[in-house]
Order: sequence, then C-alpha cells, then structure tokens
Amino acid sequence: MDTKAFKRSLHSSENYHRKGFGHEAEVASQLESEYQSNLIQEIRENNYRLQRGDVTIRLAEAFGFCWGVERAVAMAYETRQHFPTERIWMTNEIIHNPSVNQRLQEMEVGFIPIAQGQKDFSVVERGDVVILPAFGASVQEMQLLNDKQCKIVDTTCPWVSKVWNTVEKHKKKDCTSIIHGKYKHEETVATSSFAGKYLVVLNMEEAEYVANYILNGGSREEFTAKFSRATSAGFDPDRDLERVGIANQTTMLKSETEQIGKLFERTMMKKYGPDRLNDHFQSFNTICDATQERQDAMLELVEEPLDLMVVIGGFNSSNTTQLQQIAIERGIPSYHIDSADRIGPGNRVEHKPLGRDLEVAENWLPAGKIVVGVTSGASTPDKVVEEAMEKIFQLKALAVV
Repeated sequence: MDTKAFKRSLHSSENYHRKGFGHEAEVASQLESEYQSNLIQEIRENNYRLQRGDVTIRLAEAFGFCWGVERAVAMAYETRQHFPTERIWMTNEIIHNPSVNQRLQEMEVGFIPIAQGQKDFSVVERGDVVILPAFGASVQEMQLLNDKQCKIVDTTCPWVSKVWNTVEKHKKKDCTSIIHGKYKHEETVATSSFAGKYLVVLNMEEAEYVANYILNGGSREEFTAKFSRATSAGFDPDRDLERVGIANQTTMLKSETEQIGKLFERTMMKKYGPDRLNDHFQSFNTICDATQERQDAMLELVEEPLDLMVVIGGFNSSNTTQLQQIAIERGIPSYHIDSADRIGPGNRVEHKPLGRDLEVAENWLPAGKIVVGVTSGASTPDKVVEEAMEKIFQLKALAVV
C-alpha cells in the first residue's frame, strides 16, 4: 500500500478534519473549569515550592498537559459540540488519563470495543464520527473508517506525524526502520503501519543484541523468535539489516533514544566504512520537545534533597513511567499513582512500581518534616495533581493531630 498517497487522499476528503470546528472559545472555558488548578498556579508563582505544616512540595518546573495533549482534548470537546446528535467513537483512549477518558464517556463519546485482543469496528456505521487519538491510528484503521465514509476527526500530535514522515523517508531509501518503543503501544503500532520493513527495540539491551547481530551474525532462528512480535511480516535479519534508519515512540527516554541512534551509527560505520555510512544509515531528530522538557525538569528535581517522589499519570502512560524511572535510578522512593483516590485512607497508598502490578504501601509518608517531589505525565490535568497534593497535606496534618 502506498501510505503516503493514501494520506494525501484522506487529507483532501471532505470527511476528514484536523483543525477543529470554530468552537475554541467555548471549549477553552470548559477545559479551564474542568482541568486547571489555582493551587498549581500559586505554586508556579512561588518558585515551584509550597510548604504547609510538615510538608514541603517541590514541583517539577515542566509537567502535566503538553500542547499536543491539550490540543487533542480540545478537539474532542469541539467535536461533541459540533456534532451534538451524531454517534461519536474513539479508536483508542484520547490520551492516557482515566479522568479525561471518563469525562468523554460522560459526554457520550464511545470507545471502539475490543474482543479477543482485536478492535471490533463493526459497531461503527456509515456516517458516524470517529476521533483518532493523540497517539494516532494505524493506516489500516484509517482506511477502514474512510471506506465506511465516517467523519474522521484527527487529533494526532504533530510530533507523532513527524515520526511517520521519518519512516516514510526510510521506506523510500529501502531502509528498515528501527523504532525505539514498545511494540504494543498505540503510537508504535501506528508508526510501524506507515513503515515498510521495521524492527521495534524496547531498550539499549535489545539494541545491542541487534547491533551485535549486524556485525557478527548469529542464530537467525533465535533472532526471529526474540523479535517475533516486534517486526514487519517476513522480516529476515540477514537481509533486512543492511540499511537501517532510526525512529522512536515520542514518549521514550530522550537519552536512551539518542544512545540507540549513536550505537547503530557506529555499527554501520564499522561494518561498511565511513564513506558508505550514508548508504546504510539514516537518522532524523524525532524526539518530542514536551517529553524532553519534562524529562529535563525531572532530572533537575531529583538533584534536590527529596524524601520521596510522587509521579502522577495514567498507568498505561509511557511518558509517565519514564519520569518514574528517573527517580528510581537516583534511589529516591517513588510512587506512581493515577489519581488522588489511590492515597489513603490512613498512611497508605496504592501505587504501581515500575514494571509491576499495583501494590499497597503502608506508612509511605515518613514522620516529621518531609520534602515531596511531584511531577506528572503529559496526559495529566493540573486538577488531578492538585487533588493528590491536597491529600498528602491532609494525611500529614492528621498524623500531627
């Protein structure tokens, strides 16, 4: 399939919308009342610090809703206003935040049901309105919706679209796209659908395995088994790793994406020589500014003396787990929660340790004066952060009484 030609055709269709519907003012007021926080604004104006009693909150200087997420949520709200009576569907969660997705369901925006691990698009009828989320949708899903003559509202973040353009360039040069990401994540699924040949690597360890195979060969069967769910159909490591290009899921750790890119640049240079590098390796900067800013702010925050770190965001939010990872690497006790409801009753918290299921921690707030670092993922409204901080203040106040 010529994905580039399909995109051009889709974008020129009268059923395709990606610029809103002219209800910006009404929606902005609604979003402000539902998601913004006066307390957060107060903390920003106080050098990102707030003390009450024994608790000092130290807030990261970049956190929460990014521009792409805010745009996606605003477009979803606009869509409901513009189509007040039509059936509206989402192909995935609009963003990885439970409160925002719950709010959309209350507005009678439906989510495509999943049966046996597959989305069931049979519920979508001709003429229905379908919203594509901030992480985008696969080209196959877009084609299916276009064939059904649905009204498509595309809220895909421009940074994600930039990655799609990158893998199109790889395809043009017959390069395999090596995508740093999680192969099951919606964004990576969408990105890989625009690629020709692709291989998804989760981390530096997997990247080093691939680089070693390029230089030294190995068991083709072992390689195929290891990446069986993370490669394009018919992928052959002996044939398809001669020319590679680097792409990424925009929410991965910036530093690791850069390291993986440099690793493959060195690998191809070593194998083919500096004079032939451009024939065998392509790399473009596709690291999201917002992700980078939040990671940089977190790296600054963990250099301060903190007793613990609270990271707030959806449990399936990749950029939130990357922030949590930074705290863990510094040895700071870290608690990933998705809402204030996870805190209490009593000095307990239900949280998600990195790579594990939900756990309950007792006596998680130390006695006496404490400094709590707080940050949130790019899909987390300020209001959710405020509610979590207020819960922490309440718990410590009760402990003193």
